[in-house]
Amino acid sequence: MGNTFFGAIADDFTGATDLAAMLARAGMPVTLRIGLPQNGDSTAFEVIALKIRTAPPEDAIAEARAALRWLRARGARRIFWKYCSTFDSTARGNIGPVADALMSDMNVDRTVHCPAFPENGRRVFMGNLFVGEQPLDESPMKDHPLTPMRDASLVRLLSPQVRRQVGQVTFPTVRRGSDAVRDALERPSGHIILDAVESDDLTTLAAAIHDMPLICGGSAIAQPLPVLWREAGAFVQAAPEPLPRPAPGRIVLSGSCSAMTRAQVGHYLDHAAGYRLDPLELARGGLAEARSWLQTQKADTPKIIFATAEPKSVAAAQEALGVARAGALVEDALAQLAIDARAMGMGRIVVAGGETSGAVTNALKVDRLRIGPEIAPGVPWCFAGDGTALALKSGNFGAETFFDDAFALLDAEPATANAAP
Repeated sequence: MGNTFFGAIADDFTGATDLAAMLARAGMPVTLRIGLPQNGDSTAFEVIALKIRTAPPEDAIAEARAALRWLRARGARRIFWKYCSTFDSTARGNIGPVADALMSDMNVDRTVHCPAFPENGRRVFMGNLFVGEQPLDESPMKDHPLTPMRDASLVRLLSPQVRRQVGQVTFPTVRRGSDAVRDALERPSGHIILDAVESDDLTTLAAAIHDMPLICGGSAIAQPLPVLWREAGAFVQAAPEPLPRPAPGRIVLSGSCSAMTRAQVGHYLDHAAGYRLDPLELARGGLAEARSWLQTQKADTPKIIFATAEPKSVAAAQEALGVARAGALVEDALAQLAIDARAMGMGRIVVAGGETSGAVTNALKVDRLRIGPEIAPGVPWCFAGDGTALALKSGNFGAETFFDDAFALLDAEPATANAAP
């Protein structure tokens, strides 16, 4: 039995860094693992980044259960199933099946789902998820190439995926306070959707659910929880340690095609050198031209290699190559280019897109990260064992100036890590 108190299982890499950032913001001693951990030591707060967001349910369940076993063997008393704040899934998705499996393995009869992240414009009202002012199914998520969202009702989205009943604790109850939420949670079993419109609502919810063994949702609900646990003396907090200073070379690698990433890429290209990857060209000619272009670039000048494109272009490539092959070609290309970039002295790497982040971290053989300063809500700089700094950004996170903001933050004096590795 180890000294871990909190263990999170995240369905992708950017989601894991998002959650780790929330915990670090609260001053928690957090370690981010890339893939299923192999070694035996652990810290008080562990986040395991899996690459299962678009995996078949049976594969996702197997990996999540393995992560749960590792965490519980090290003493974890609170488990968090982390998925995207836009509930990226379909009727055949794995959010519900994984939650069901974790409930069974932990022998619990109820859990809550709280994907809301008001700071980033994700709000849940009367069980419906909004992105900014738009219902989920009217937002840019309706055009997501892998998980197009066709409904805003979390009850309707989750119900086909689970064996247990799906209920709600809605906004009027939340606004009556944590005691009212706690009372409402005593009645139903199964999966319970929680409304949250403002960040204060998350604080209310946290006070009601912090004793639950299993919580499911986005990262934002995790931020107020540690304060409650710390006040209860549930864990011993480690002293912070200095972060390494990465090599000065820099590059942006973007595989995301989200609306915000498209804006970020466009802004960065105003003053950075750029090379666009086309899945169709990759299928025909391989990666030699892109690798050759990279070799002509100076390590410390702004540069970006991107597959980011408009939805029509993405759809055309997917129609010609198939969804899986089109995505794999881009991921594999950006992963190889990350290896090349690091070999050229680029120690500061921004990656846009969850699937791309997974491919890059795997290619760089990163299995553990320390959490550094937060660039934008939910997106921190992370540091690998060799000192490489990685910013792993979910597609729609960050402002239009995110890439410049990221490098400017790292150019400042080194911050202090929120946890030792």
